[in-house]
Amino acid sequence: MPLRFAHGPETIRVGDFKVRRFGFGAMRLPGKEVWGEPDDPARAHAVLRRAIEHGINLIDTAWYYGPFVANRLIAEALHPYPSDLVIATKLGARRNPDKSWVPALTAEALLEGVEHDLRTLRLEQLPLVHLRWVEQTEVTFEEALDALIAIQATGKIRHIGLSGITFEQLEIAVARTPIACVQNLFNMGGPGHQLDTARPEAVLAACEERGIAFLPFFPLAIGSLTSAGGALAAAAKRHNCTPAQLALAWLLARSPVMLPIPGTSKVAHLDENVGALHVTIDHTALAELGPNA
Repeated sequence: MPLRFAHGPETIRVGDFKVRRFGFGAMRLPGKEVWGEPDDPARAHAVLRRAIEHGINLIDTAWYYGPFVANRLIAEALHPYPSDLVIATKLGARRNPDKSWVPALTAEALLEGVEHDLRTLRLEQLPLVHLRWVEQTEVTFEEALDALIAIQATGKIRHIGLSGITFEQLEIAVARTPIACVQNLFNMGGPGHQLDTARPEAVLAACEERGIAFLPFFPLAIGSLTSAGGALAAAAKRHNCTPAQLALAWLLARSPVMLPIPGTSKVAHLDENVGALHVTIDHTALAELGPNA
């Protein structure tokens, strides 16, 4: 069933791909703490197939979700992939045996991550790879980006995106290479939920100016925006929708380059999220609902 949008364009360009402006994030598919196998692999497969049925054609993942589990579930459920499906991955981190998340941004670590993604996703080329920046002392942002550009030159990567970056880093990157999209923390939760040091409004404005897709991660603030007694409950009731749908609709209305990628491990939650596409928010409500309007 094709997606229908109450706000803005239904599609956006990500590099030379045309994708619908509503994706799916695979981070919730592995087990608890994004570690190990899910309790019900068949349910995870069903969620992925349902996403495709909804017309979603961008799935965001990373080899270190699991590790390897999210990628494997995607391949099991969807390979051979629909011709218009764009699988976006992220590099720049890895998992330790204690489940901790640590940077992996050296040229060697980035190349290893590319090979992990190619193998587990059963791809010959990665359509879109985000450089997930994490502050550390091993390499600079420029060094990591240049390493990814060098890997792209081998044909293993089609397009480069950025994640967790500042306005200044975006300016550095676009001067070096075409940037297909930016994936940063952004939601209607206000300063308590934003990367204040990353100036999310400035990054979004720069993406709008350049026509770069902006993928807000944690669009529901890891569930805190959607609790039954939360601040959104009354507003959602006025809009005849759920708090989750209102938070996602706000993002879609906030900018024509916004491409939310909410994740879930349940078909019912996926269906609910997709329902946000039909929620209409007027300009007055848009300004009232979020501090970023």
